[in-house]
Amino acid sequence: MTALILDGKALAKQREQMLTQRVNLLEQQPVLATILVGGDPSSATYVQMKINACGRTGMGSRSIELPESTTTEELLATIDELNSDSQVCGILLQHPVPAQIDERACFDAIAITKDVDGVTTQGFGRMAMGEQAFGSATPAGIMTLLDHYDIALEGKHAIVVGRSPILGKPMAAMLLNANCTVTVCHSRTVDLAEQVSRADIVVGAVGKPELIRAEWIKDGAVVVDAGYHQGGLGDIEKLGLENRVAALTPVPGGVGPMTINALISQTLEAAELLA
Repeated sequence: MTALILDGKALAKQREQMLTQRVNLLEQQPVLATILVGGDPSSATYVQMKINACGRTGMGSRSIELPESTTTEELLATIDELNSDSQVCGILLQHPVPAQIDERACFDAIAITKDVDGVTTQGFGRMAMGEQAFGSATPAGIMTLLDHYDIALEGKHAIVVGRSPILGKPMAAMLLNANCTVTVCHSRTVDLAEQVSRADIVVGAVGKPELIRAEWIKDGAVVVDAGYHQGGLGDIEKLGLENRVAALTPVPGGVGPMTINALISQTLEAAELLA
């Protein structure tokens, strides 16, 4: 068996062409506002990648950079201004923010109509209940990737390893909504190897390099790795998997490009809803 490579980079490029056509149909250019607090170089790189994607699809971007010393109140004031700005269709607050800031309060201050990164508790609740809302970008990108490659989900046993509020938990909810039977595990799960070995679909979303070992994964499974660490490692060890599993996301080039694509796609959708 040779694994089907779930190529997120190629799919994102293909989808950008379609998004560009939709942008051109709008009377007003959609604008994504990005907020970067502090000088973390990795965060700055991620924000720039999102700004670049806006440019490739003909969308506008507005970059707000705030100092490391920014308070919760100051950040909330910035978000409030963007909520009231009719030109801004989507707001992205880059995670993480400095320790003195109440990140959850700031996420939840984003208007649900502009929560294109799917970070608000209201957005999560509506998504989990199957109501209109923008899903967290990484899980939304993964679902688009699985759909594009016709990966069967209904009735499958999916394991999500990770429980973060913007990745693991919404991923589990989306898979459940797609009629999977879902188990959520994490770094403190006692029998992690046994749990993973029973899964038809394995999603690595724990944020620890190669925590999930290749030998735990059964033959014929679908493997989705949402991790990216120094040295090009993911959350899942890939040794020999390409000859055993049904489908596999590469690291890099799998989930990452689809995360950005989901953010851009949802910003466009927000603009279309406002048009």
